[in-house]
Parts: sequence; structure tokens; C-alpha cells
Amino acid sequence: MFSALQQKALHVRVFSLALPMVLSNITVPLLGLVDAAVIGHLDHAWYLGGVAVGSTMIAVTFWLLGFLRMATTGLTAQAWGGKDSAGLANVFLQGVTLAWLLAAVIVAIHPWVSDTVFHFSDASEQVKRYADEYFSIRIWSAPAALTNLVIMGWLLGAQNAKKPMMLVIIVNLVNILLDLLFVVVLDWKVQGAAAASVIADYTGMALGLFFVAKVWASAALPSPWAQWKKSSAGMGRLLKLNRDIFLRSLCLQLAFTFMTFQGATLGDDVVAANAVLMNFLMLVSFAMDGFAYAMEAMVGKAIGAKDREELLATLSATTLWSFVISLFITLAFLMGGQGIVGVISDIPAVREQAAIYLPWLIAMPLVSMWCFLLDGVFIGATRGREMRNTMFASMAGFFAIWWLLSDMDNHALWAAMLGFMALRGITLGAVFVYQWRGDVFLSPAH
Repeated sequence: MFSALQQKALHVRVFSLALPMVLSNITVPLLGLVDAAVIGHLDHAWYLGGVAVGSTMIAVTFWLLGFLRMATTGLTAQAWGGKDSAGLANVFLQGVTLAWLLAAVIVAIHPWVSDTVFHFSDASEQVKRYADEYFSIRIWSAPAALTNLVIMGWLLGAQNAKKPMMLVIIVNLVNILLDLLFVVVLDWKVQGAAAASVIADYTGMALGLFFVAKVWASAALPSPWAQWKKSSAGMGRLLKLNRDIFLRSLCLQLAFTFMTFQGATLGDDVVAANAVLMNFLMLVSFAMDGFAYAMEAMVGKAIGAKDREELLATLSATTLWSFVISLFITLAFLMGGQGIVGVISDIPAVREQAAIYLPWLIAMPLVSMWCFLLDGVFIGATRGREMRNTMFASMAGFFAIWWLLSDMDNHALWAAMLGFMALRGITLGAVFVYQWRGDVFLSPAH
């Protein structure tokens, strides 16, 4: 293990996969900021409220379908490591087929989804109107947005993080430019913001397919048209893996949703402070996700090649750098946390409340790094069942901690969130150690 850490090429490979994904993550809040700035300068607040609600509905929908990227990354990386040309082709074709089927379902049921959401929403009629307008247009980007998830996962699994980075950045830049054109210049208001996102997603899909075609040709993969007829082989494994990752993601979303809604019962200042502090968690996620993506690609490749030494070297190097980055973020939060809060909000009551709960966030990077890393390990190993089951256990722990400490109000929520992150790492770590000692982890899951 220590000899592996002395290999410069290994560290270069970790950062060549991790850094592009970190940089691409950074462009996501930039898009949200521009959206808010453009729509926020219209003459009524309900435009901004409508876009905020509609875009949240879209974001949650697409986020829950993020299994398309994760499953594709793991399966592609294993096929790449095993030099399985037919397998590489199959994973992409199966993923795109599934993406378009899911997109068709989403488009078909979106009126029911919006009616249900707005039925339970306390938003004003104007906000509901513009949220529905945004959602009804934006939903037509589903085929492209879901295909882009598959493209990103496939390229990353093929050990190429630069092209997914370019894809994300270009999609966001096109979106920003069209936002300015449609909303500011042409005055299309909410419809313009939605149309900008739709066009950006299809632009990204076209660019992504171009990137895939280049890798396809350089790897001399079988003709996609000929392979399409054979691509149903192994679809059961993909569906099962996607099902397990979806259930895992749903549990994760439930925990964060509960945090938001339960915090809202504690008063406006508390819910505002929690919203500010969630930005700290987002910063941790941006940094750690990059290394988790690197872990997915490198672990999958090592398992596909059945190379135990490469797998051990990957685990060692990625863990080392994740610890270093997490320690740096912890120190930044410790020394500059109050300043970060001040940048996000200048409301005295909100800053005062945020300062009370800031220690929970200072502890978050070093506690949560393990669940991010181990998620990457298990995605690369395509062990969705283990991810699902440990997430069930961790979610139960989240609610148990909150209930036991419920007299502590908002401290109970943050203790539960910190415990949730810790439990995710502990449970996945325990499963990993058990499987590693049993010499079964190197074998691809079925």
C-alpha cells in the first residue's frame, strides 16, 4: 500500500479524474445564480418564485434518476478494465434506451405530478401558475437530460473526466447565454428561462454524442447498429442495479427533505440559518464528489481487470487525498466559517442562528468523507444491493437520533444529519471490510 502511494502516476491519475468533476460541479450553482439574477430583475416577485419552485421540481426529478449516471459509470469502468468491447457498447446502448423510456414516462405523467405538487403547496396562485408554466416547458428536456447522465457516466467509466467536464460547463454556459437573450433581450420571462434550459440540454446531448462517437471509434467498438440487436443481453443486471441505486437515492432525498421541512417548524430565522449552513454541506459535496467519481472509475477498472494490486492502490491514493482535502475544508470552516456565513447572509438574526449551529458543519467534512468515498467504491464495484441496504439502516439511524434528541430542536436535526453521514460511512465500511476479507469484493456483482 505505501509503495503504491509513492507512485507519481497514480496520484496524477486520481487528480486527472477528480479535478474536472470538481470544476464542472462549480458551474452548477453559477447557473442557479444567473437564473435568479435574470428572473429576479423582472417586475414581480412571483416570477422568481415560480422559477424557483418549477426548477426545484425538475432538479429533484432528475436527481432521483441519477442512477443512470452511477450505474453506467460502474458497468462501463468494469468493461473498460476487462477490455470488453461488446460490453462497453452494450452498457451505453442499454443506458440510452432506459433513459429514453424513463423520459417518455416522465413527460407522460408530468401533468399529474404538477397537479399533485401544487395541490399540497401553500404557494400563491401566481407562483403556482408560473411554476407550472416553467415545469411544463422544462420537462421536454427530459430525453436530453437523462441521455446526458448516461453519456457522462459512460465517458467517466472510460477513464475520461475532461469530456464530461466540458459537457457540463458548455451546457451551463449555453443556458446562461440563452437566459440573457430570452429573458432580458426578448422579454420572454419564465417561458424564456425554461426554453433556455431545454435548448441547453439538447445542445449538451449533441456534443456528448459527438464525444462518445470519438471514444467509440478510438476504442474500435462494434457498430452501434449491429450491437443494438444484441444489447438486451445483461439488461436485467442494469435494471436491478438502477433499482437499488434509485432506492438508495430516494432515502437520501427523504433525509434532506425532512431536514428542510422539520427545520421550517422551528421558526423563520432557524430555517433561514439552516439554508445558509446547507451551503457548507454543498461545498463539501462539490469537493468530495470529484474524488468519489474518480473512485468509481478507477475501482471499476481494477475490478474489470481483476487486478487486486491496482484496486488497493486506487483505494489508498484516493483516500489519502480525500482526507487531505477534507482536513483543509475543516480548517477553512473553523477559521473562516463566520465570514462565509456573512457573505451568504447579512441579516443579523440569521447570522446569529447560523453561528450557533456552525460547529456541526465544522465536523462534517472529516465525518462525511467516508460515505462519499465508499459510495464511489461500491458504485465502481456495481454493488447496488449493499448501497441500498446500508442506506436503509443509515436512514433509520437518522430518524432515531432525531427522535432521541428531539428536545434539542435544531441541534437534534444537525446531530441527526451528522450521524446519518457517519452511519453511511460506517455501514458501507463494515460491508467492504467483510467482503474484502472474504476475497469476494474483486468479483463483479451480479
